[in-house]
Amino acid sequence: MSRNSLLRMLSWSGLLALLALSGCRGDIEVTPIKTLLDDPARFDKQTVRIAGEVTQSFGILGYGAYRVSDGTGTLPVVTKEGGAPRQGAHVGVEGEFRSAFTLGTETAAVLMEQKRYTP
Repeated sequence: MSRNSLLRMLSWSGLLALLALSGCRGDIEVTPIKTLLDDPARFDKQTVRIAGEVTQSFGILGYGAYRVSDGTGTLPVVTKEGGAPRQGAHVGVEGEFRSAFTLGTETAAVLMEQKRYTP
């Protein structure tokens, strides 16, 4: 194999690797639940990621609701497919944060699950 052929092959390999990496969702970091609840208007209707332990869980016919605690706070998650993970499971969730209201020290909010992953 000539040197030019080898360089061309390496260039194509590098380009393919870059394209593969650009498809990864590395642009969304895990956000502490406390951060979401401390300033819910900032994150309202934004796609966010959380990770933690499932503290409560309910699922039926593919729909589900569960609470995730990350040590900084707890947030309910609603899913329309795939059901709910079992209590005690460690999960990562990407979804749309929706803030309902803040009253004093209480914030009512939910994460609408779009994707679940292993943290």
